Amino acid sequence: MTSTTTAKTTIEFDDRTVRRFMIASIFWGIVGMLAGVFIASQLNFHQLNLASWLSFGRLRPLHTNAVIFAFVGNMMFAGIYYSTQRLCKARTASDLLSSIHFWGWQLIIVAAAITLPLGLTRGQEYAELIWPVNIAVAVIWVVFAVNFFWTLARRNEPSLYVALWFYIGTIITVAMLYIVNHLSIPTSWTHSYTIFAGVQNGLVQWWYGHNAVAFFLTTPILGIMYYFLPKAAERPVYSYRLSIVHFWSLVFIYIWAGPHHLLNTALPKWLQMLGTFFSLMLWVPSWGGMLNGLLTLRGAWDKLRTDPVVKFFIAAVTFYGMATFEGPLLSIPAVNALSHYSDWTIGHVHAGAMGWKGFMAAGMFYWLTPRLYGTKLHSTSWANFHFWIGTVGILVYVGSMWVSGIMQGLMLNATTPDGTALVYPNFIDTLTSIRAMMGFRIIGGSLYLAGMLLMALNIWMTIRKGSPVNETREVAVIERSQRDTMGLKEAFLNDPVACTLGGMVLVLAWLFLPPGADVVALVCAGVFIFLVVRRFQKGHHIWSRWHDSLLHNWLPFTVLSFVAVVLGGLVQIIPTVMVSRAKNVEDRIQQPYTPLELAGRDIYVSEGCYNCHSQMIRTMLPDVLRYGDYSRLGESIYDHPYQWGSKRTGPDLAREGGKYPHSWHYDHMKDPRAISAGSNMPAYPHLFTAKFDQKTLWKKVAVMTRLGVPYPAMTATEVKTAAIEQGIQIVKELEGQGRVGTLPDTQIVALIAYLQKLGKFDVPDLEGRLKGTPAGMPFPLRPGIPDEHRAATPAK
Repeated sequence: MTSTTTAKTTIEFDDRTVRRFMIASIFWGIVGMLAGVFIASQLNFHQLNLASWLSFGRLRPLHTNAVIFAFVGNMMFAGIYYSTQRLCKARTASDLLSSIHFWGWQLIIVAAAITLPLGLTRGQEYAELIWPVNIAVAVIWVVFAVNFFWTLARRNEPSLYVALWFYIGTIITVAMLYIVNHLSIPTSWTHSYTIFAGVQNGLVQWWYGHNAVAFFLTTPILGIMYYFLPKAAERPVYSYRLSIVHFWSLVFIYIWAGPHHLLNTALPKWLQMLGTFFSLMLWVPSWGGMLNGLLTLRGAWDKLRTDPVVKFFIAAVTFYGMATFEGPLLSIPAVNALSHYSDWTIGHVHAGAMGWKGFMAAGMFYWLTPRLYGTKLHSTSWANFHFWIGTVGILVYVGSMWVSGIMQGLMLNATTPDGTALVYPNFIDTLTSIRAMMGFRIIGGSLYLAGMLLMALNIWMTIRKGSPVNETREVAVIERSQRDTMGLKEAFLNDPVACTLGGMVLVLAWLFLPPGADVVALVCAGVFIFLVVRRFQKGHHIWSRWHDSLLHNWLPFTVLSFVAVVLGGLVQIIPTVMVSRAKNVEDRIQQPYTPLELAGRDIYVSEGCYNCHSQMIRTMLPDVLRYGDYSRLGESIYDHPYQWGSKRTGPDLAREGGKYPHSWHYDHMKDPRAISAGSNMPAYPHLFTAKFDQKTLWKKVAVMTRLGVPYPAMTATEVKTAAIEQGIQIVKELEGQGRVGTLPDTQIVALIAYLQKLGKFDVPDLEGRLKGTPAGMPFPLRPGIPDEHRAATPAK
């Protein structure tokens, strides 16, 4: 019998980086939630729109970015840096990269906090940051990735624990999503146009937006759950096999579900059905993960009475289960017809953000702080009170949004028995009916914020009575031969990979082949799956050995994780990008914006109008009766970025052009309540004095031309002249309507020009020539609006 001596070494973990990210998360979390309470108050009290940079449209992106990237982002990094070192039994590879990561991320947050209130935005939800900041995000993310994977390569633990799987999936997928969705062409240091437009932009945006929720706000938190919940419960994870199913099914299925954000729109039907199908499939892995978390507490349920950390973790996992049940439910077209554009979606998002991410963060911070500072938590009773006030806050907030969303959705969709008229034709009536619920939202958010403030005080008092501690641990040093030895053939040429790819090819054939052939493909897929199941039953030990070997090799594991997520994106995006172009559209094609209208559109985006107004009339009778003919794919084909929206605090604007005279828009922007009594829209007095950007307007036209918009060749002088001449014409018409004193180069003139262009399109004739058409239908687009207030588009 031979014996081997294993070398041992003592390592000191880098817990300073963990402390930094934890404190930053708490600080930015309070800032983001304070902004959330403030903008919620603005919806009920329009007077709180105190200045242009404090308006709802500009602060709402600040709130969402602060909560997502500043609060959850810093919390995620704290949890990953702490757990990765201990799971790898190795100090983080580079202290320098850790410092660059931390300070770089905080500078990005500060840049967002400055630029967003100034109206510097890309105008896409969760992707508003301007291009220099986006480049910084990509660079810092690469720094984080290098540090993480370098640590994996230096680990002293042969196998990768389940938490590390979710971290790997997060890092590679977020990089892919962020880079693709933020591809843009700059027009200045603070402005750019996305390379995608219309339906392409919508699909890519929600491929990113939905999976940002999945891979920035869910998978890393699941990894944190798999590490910290067993630690707090002092129990092993309930089921290792269930964690395998949870990870691989989640990363594969999640990436396909983005189109459910665009149901009943101009998005191609096959993509809508694809999104619904995979969204419903998400129930299984999501609830598998939830049950795995809850059942980890088996035999330790008594800790719920005494340990606030366990309270927060179990409540967080429960909210995760609730949110992942509600998400697939909202992807069912009939339910989505009611919920979309309403506060129901807002309630759904906040149940996940406040309940799942927020409570996981609180539990982790309460668990970490005593260990990071070598002392006991200052007050357990304060932590318990934080749990209860936070829980009540979530329930009040989410409950009010459910009631508000369902009530407003039912009112907006209500038609008379014969289906020819709306029961509530005035949009403002539906807004007035939910005022009380909007007030309860403020109360719920304030309670949750109070809990955050109490946690900050509790942790601050804990830090004061302790001192920073870096854990040291003696570990066995393992040789390279004990890890990362899997070859390419063993990793990729095997039954699990071949069977998965073969099944996917047959399912895709079913989706894309013409009638008849698709049935054959479906039958073949069924037979193939049956054979695979039989093969697995006979040789499941081979599959198990392969997966165990895979967990000893971080690079093949990472590659296969990337393949699992990239396939879904390619299948959705490539056909849409290739087919959805102006030359392939046979119905309506959007009329390009004039230079002045383009300037007005940039002002619309800058002011954040897309946060409250959609530009997409769904294929639903109530939408058509309220706003006009349903939107076609080609009617936004030159929109960089698209403006379909995701929330209607105000009416849809897809066919706004020509409904009202210029003076109506002029008065509406100056004092919304003078036009629509009870409106909560802020006034925009600065638009009447501020000048629209003429300096870079020609660059914007040039970039749009590069992106495929059919502008004629124009010099900078011609672009400026065309804009001013159109502005002079609008000013003359305003003067004829009694609005004197407006200058043609002001932002209000450009914005009016843009609003009057909305809904204008051309229709190709049989020979492919474009013929100008009126914006809308031959009947009033909204009940009560006379025909004389609608302007026809002159034929070209």
